[in-house]
Amino acid sequence: MPLTQKEQALVNAELAKRKLELYRPYPKQALFHLQGSQFRERLLRAGNQLGKTWAAAAETAMHATGKYPTWWQGKKFRKAPVIWCAGVTGEVVRDTIQRLLVGDVANPGTGLIPPDDVKETMPSRGVADLLDTILVKHVSGGVTRIRLKYYEQGREKFQGDTVDFGWLDEEPPEDIYLEMLTRTNATKGIICMTFTPLKGMSTVVRRFLSEPSPDRCDVNMTIEDALHIPESERNKIIESYPLHERGARIRGEPMLGSGAIFPIADEDIMCDPFDMSVVPFYWLELAGIDFGWDHPTAAARALYNPQDDIIYITNTYRRREATPLVHAAALKPWGSVLFAWPHDGLQHDKGSGVPLKEIYRKEGLNMRTDNARFEDGSNGVEAGIAEMLMRMETGRLKVFRNQTYFFEEKRMYHRREGKIWKEFDDVLCACRHIVMDLRYATRVKKPQGFINGYPIDQMDGAKNQHTADYNPLAHKYVDQILGVKR
Repeated sequence: MPLTQKEQALVNAELAKRKLELYRPYPKQALFHLQGSQFRERLLRAGNQLGKTWAAAAETAMHATGKYPTWWQGKKFRKAPVIWCAGVTGEVVRDTIQRLLVGDVANPGTGLIPPDDVKETMPSRGVADLLDTILVKHVSGGVTRIRLKYYEQGREKFQGDTVDFGWLDEEPPEDIYLEMLTRTNATKGIICMTFTPLKGMSTVVRRFLSEPSPDRCDVNMTIEDALHIPESERNKIIESYPLHERGARIRGEPMLGSGAIFPIADEDIMCDPFDMSVVPFYWLELAGIDFGWDHPTAAARALYNPQDDIIYITNTYRRREATPLVHAAALKPWGSVLFAWPHDGLQHDKGSGVPLKEIYRKEGLNMRTDNARFEDGSNGVEAGIAEMLMRMETGRLKVFRNQTYFFEEKRMYHRREGKIWKEFDDVLCACRHIVMDLRYATRVKKPQGFINGYPIDQMDGAKNQHTADYNPLAHKYVDQILGVKR
């Protein structure tokens, strides 16, 4: 028998008081909570309306009350903590953080903090209905003090107090982030952020994506991780966003705006890795390397199918502040593959006076004689990028889906005021050297012999299988490689 309207209202009221008790995180939200026990700085980087703010609000309520569920494995405060929560403006803080913690103005007591645990609230000045402080009963017998702040107040308003737990909802300016972090120094507290990176590769975002630290972690939540969105609705949501915003709004990737250099969906160039044993004998291979110190030294390895004119990026490498000896040791397992390299490989090492490319050669890498350039002798960056983009658009540049370095850089590669932003592009540069020097790619493996003048293929270990089984368009490449005359 269905509930009456009055009965349903009573049920809804009771459920509203038990939001924290009923909270069950999705896997990515649970990972975000767990990392609080290991990392001082956390970022839950997610698309829009995927549950990032809800997760942080639930964690804030747990810390404030000390009421941790049995499944909780994150950080625990045994005594009443001092908590700061902040957002962009006072109005936004009121309508998001405050509403989720204690309910909205029209429905107080419907937030994640159980209403019986709210001891007192104190209003803020200057913004209608915004609270300045929320006092919450903690299970230890103490009283938690939650302060609500907003970025418009400026860095000075984030000075003074010591804080145990800080939550920044939406991306903050760098000075406010660092000031909030400073508030936790004395307490050895933790800080977390929840936002969609619509400002692109800002200094705050770069801190988490490009500056590894044992105190810092980034949890990325995509539309596929938001279990409250039916699978049937996801494509509608994705298609509702402009192409250049989709990465940020559905996957939490830093938005590059219309300045993205490779505005191609990752899925359009991804392919599943395949074993070298299935590669036909007439396929070629070439590697590329880009030298660095402060910015990483990076390398990429590629297979080239000359029959279909397709490049496959199969391996990538990236490491900063290491010597050629270290890089060469990491790359030698790629085998005797030939390496294309940039013009700065001709620069002499300050210590030995030996050109950089010769140092790598002495360490065992098969370096090309000359630096990477197109057949006409040019080596322009724009021309290399144009060739890579054209190949992506026509399906002639594929990347193994497990090559995360490539996809990280591709998503962030962009222009500012029309100029290429030359940061975080090291693996892409190595790939560009491959594209420029593709004509020097060498054969992956040799045929085992000939039958009736045709070379035997080693593909899948098959014997007595000759090139007549392949598209005749490939014969010209086979002839050039093996010197076969028909």
